[in-house]
Amino acid sequence: MNTELAWSKSSYSTTAGGECVEVATGSQTIHIRDSKRRNGPRLTVPAPAWADFITHCLYR
Repeated sequence: MNTELAWSKSSYSTTAGGECVEVATGSQTIHIRDSKRRNGPRLTVPAPAWADFITHCLYR
């Protein structure tokens, strides 16, 4: 089964071509890609690891 992911651009990405990260949520995974290279490599991590990462970024 191949389902299309719904990608969201980071609120920290700039419209002037700066650091652009997009994230999509799967059923148990989070997918991360460079919005300037949408067909390029993607990073896929388990949802709990992503939650830990976000928590660390918010509360460091």
